Amino acid sequence: MKWKKEKIGDYCDITSSKRVFFSDYVDSGIPFFRSKEIIEKSESKDISEPLYISKQKYLEIKQKYGVPRCGDMLLTSVGTIGIPYLVKSEDVFYFKDGNLTWFKDFSKDLLSKYLFYWIRSKEGQGVLNNSTIGSSQKALTIAALKKIEIPLPPIRIQYGISSVLSFYDSLIENNQKQIKLLEEAAQRLYKEWFVDLRFPGHETTTIIDGMPKGWIKDRADLFFDITIGKTPPRAESQWFVNNKNGIQWVSISDMGKSGAYIFETAEGLTTEAVEKYNVKIIPVDTVLVSFKLTVGRVSITTENMCTNEAIAHFRVDKELRDYTYLYLKSFEYDNLGNTSAISKAVNSKIIKAMPFIMPDKSTLINFERLISPIMNEIYNKSLQIKQLTEARDRLLPKLMSGEIEV
Repeated sequence: MKWKKEKIGDYCDITSSKRVFFSDYVDSGIPFFRSKEIIEKSESKDISEPLYISKQKYLEIKQKYGVPRCGDMLLTSVGTIGIPYLVKSEDVFYFKDGNLTWFKDFSKDLLSKYLFYWIRSKEGQGVLNNSTIGSSQKALTIAALKKIEIPLPPIRIQYGISSVLSFYDSLIENNQKQIKLLEEAAQRLYKEWFVDLRFPGHETTTIIDGMPKGWIKDRADLFFDITIGKTPPRAESQWFVNNKNGIQWVSISDMGKSGAYIFETAEGLTTEAVEKYNVKIIPVDTVLVSFKLTVGRVSITTENMCTNEAIAHFRVDKELRDYTYLYLKSFEYDNLGNTSAISKAVNSKIIKAMPFIMPDKSTLINFERLISPIMNEIYNKSLQIKQLTEARDRLLPKLMSGEIEV
């Protein structure tokens, strides 16, 4: 069934925030979000670089102009466009003008959650991309958003569609919460054994120069086969394909979205590109670490993959994989210095020469016995998220089009 199309602006107020200046930022208080934070919130991630305004400033804005409330929606509208976030009942924050657009005061005929899912659909993303202005940096204007037409079924149908899709989102969010707890448990166990040195038998172990006897500290490349990724010429677009039609090609952005295990990438490379440009194919259970722009992201491959030139590959034996992942995850990369005057970066020589501590074999075996079930559970729950996401995304267009009735 095809639904009649209506302009979004006729069914809700589309606006932005009031200007907040740099001088209004404080060390703690009410969270202040930019696009970056809204994207992190939409992915159920912790805010990596929080900003705050004072409670007094927030209350002043709330009284004069209003603030986001439960059921309102924010949309990233400059740069990375089209990421929606539905405000939850527990949310208390304000946001940056210009980068984000605020949808509020919905009429009784448009459910904000329905609009949220429509925007996330392939159709919605296509319409948004075709509504942008700007060439160097794309942007969505409030005027353009108001004119966008969406299929508008009866409110009863909107509730039904949203309910089905919300079921999948709830399962995904529950898995994400459990993964976070498991990752915290893994980090605590690593810290207890290898930072606080409270591993089994530590009471009778001799410490030499701050390190247990039998442990070795040396350059990373003396313990691992470390290789670096590569990017074919971007101008030659024939080398880049959908990740399902080629060899998955990992970027730092992919690592940021993946968590501990990386299952899929935004792009793939053709086999011809891999051969022509001698791009390294890395096997399953390789530990990846980024060392340019965003330094210190760490992920584990789940199949044969390749990466760009900003990512190093630590090829490891299975019994050493989890320790290596946690070591690289907790490493202080600022201690390696910076080789770029423009952005944060180190080079491949520094990564290969970075200090690495290798415990004795007995300690590693005992640690693996404890850490392996935790990491396996993280893997299983991450895989469930991938499968649930794919199922939800297959359902979404069919529900929106009326192909599947609710």
